Parts: sequence; C-alpha cells; structure tokens
Amino acid sequence: MSSPVRFMSFSSGSCGNCYYFECGGQAVLIDAGASIRSIKKAMVANGLSLDAVSAVLVTHDHLDHIRNLGSFCKRLNRPVYASAQLHKALEHHTFTAPHIGGCRRILEAGKWNPVGSMLVRFFEVPHDASHTCGFAIAAEDRKFFIMTDAGRVTDEAVSLASQADVVVIESNYDVDMLMGGPYPHELKMRICGGNGHLSNDECASAITRFWHPGLKAIFLCHLSENNNTHEAAYACSHAALEAVGAPVPGKAPACKVVPPPARGKEPEGREGVRQTGAFSGTPVLLRPLPREYPSPLFNL
Repeated sequence: MSSPVRFMSFSSGSCGNCYYFECGGQAVLIDAGASIRSIKKAMVANGLSLDAVSAVLVTHDHLDHIRNLGSFCKRLNRPVYASAQLHKALEHHTFTAPHIGGCRRILEAGKWNPVGSMLVRFFEVPHDASHTCGFAIAAEDRKFFIMTDAGRVTDEAVSLASQADVVVIESNYDVDMLMGGPYPHELKMRICGGNGHLSNDECASAITRFWHPGLKAIFLCHLSENNNTHEAAYACSHAALEAVGAPVPGKAPACKVVPPPARGKEPEGREGVRQTGAFSGTPVLLRPLPREYPSPLFNL
C-alpha cells in the first residue's frame, strides 16, 4: 500500500504563496509568503501542528513567496533549503537578510538532496527572479512535484512531473482575459513573454506531456485574480486530461488545448504520452487552489 500524502495550500497567488507537504511522518513548507499566524490557524483547524514542520523549501525571491521567511527563521529556527544562487540573493534581501544566516541550507544542483527522511531535487524554472526553482520530492514510495511561477515548461520539468503521483503546477492566466484587460502593454508582455507565468493553455499542454496512469492529483496554483477564473483554469486542464484519455470526473466547458511544442524526442520515459483512448482506474483529482485563503487538507 502506498504511503499516505497530505497536502495543503495556505495561500496561492500574488497576495502570498505557501504550501504544506507531508509524507512518511515528515512535513515541509514550500515558500513562506503567508504569515505564521494564518498558517498556524489553518493547521490547527485541520489537526496539524507547525511544530511538525521540519524545513522550508524556497522557490524564488519574489516577495509573495518570501514575505514571512525572515519571521520563520527568527521565531521557528527551521532550516531553509534553496539553491546556492538563491541563498546568495536571500542573504541581501531586506525581508530575509537579518535572520536567515543560521538557517541556510544549500541544495546541490543535479542531484537528490537529503532533507530529513525526504529526498529533494530542484530544477531551474524560467522566471524573472534572482533564481527560480521547482521541486521534486521523494518520500518513501511517493513522489511530489511543484512548479509555481514559470514562464514556460522545460523538458526537465516534464520528465520529473511524469514520475510524480501528485503535481502542483501554475495555471496563472487566461490569454483573452489578459490581452483584453487593463494591464499596461509592458506588464502583459512580462507575464506572457517566456520568463513570466504559465497560461491556462500552457498548463494544459504540459499536462498532455507529463500525464501517466499513476498520476493521482493535479493542483492548479497561482491563479491570477484579474486575468483568470477557477472555472477557466479547471476547464483547460480537464480538457487536457480528456485529450490523453485520463479518467476524470464530471464534465467541464469546452476549452482548446494547445498542442505541445515540437521539441524533438520526448523526455525519457514519455514516448507516446499523447496517445488517446480510455484508461481505467481512479479518476485524477483536479483542483484549482484558492488565492487568498487556505485550501482543504488533501489526504492522497
């Protein structure tokens, strides 16, 4: 029997980002953009304790991901894991510099790093921060993947997501809403220019590349408040799952799925992933995450 995984989002969007992952008796937080007070309140409401969190993993140094990281270091003194390049930036950041020194733990590139009983591997993500990473986490017999802010989906990300049974991936904006909205042209180009954020269509395209029969859950994160809706994000990803023949519950509005870009050979182990046809099995759990308040605690 597979080891149980528990996952929760405390906040997912430009107002703040923080996620909880637990497996095999160990729990970690990913990013610290939510306040300690709000996290403790949500955890207590779900029978969890902040004392059980053994470490914080940091994806990048934009404020909505590290606003409360200094407080975490000062008050909780938990180790903070990040790439060497990102730690260098955090050591000089106003919100983290005074308190992060003693908590600093460097993740080595290109390898699985021990974090307690878990193994963590980071991969680089195109985004306009000092250094942006996603994470693959192996815990007992389970694998977890998270990629929050991303301008595009790399082959390495697809390869790691295709090995995971729980995936958290950005679905930030609806293209028509963004282009037809009030944002200045420069900001629109920053969002969709390859170093900004993933659209619903790009997220859906990635799903058709990394889906596999062992995938149990996909969580859509970092939805824009002004340029997206939960319904639009869900519809695109639901259509992508249907396109590869994945078992999915219910029906969703029609949504065009952008074909994956031609990149030559598929990442190792992903040949033929875009085949269609019905697959039997438990339906994939597909959930957009709330922006400004905690999600339910998911037991997976």
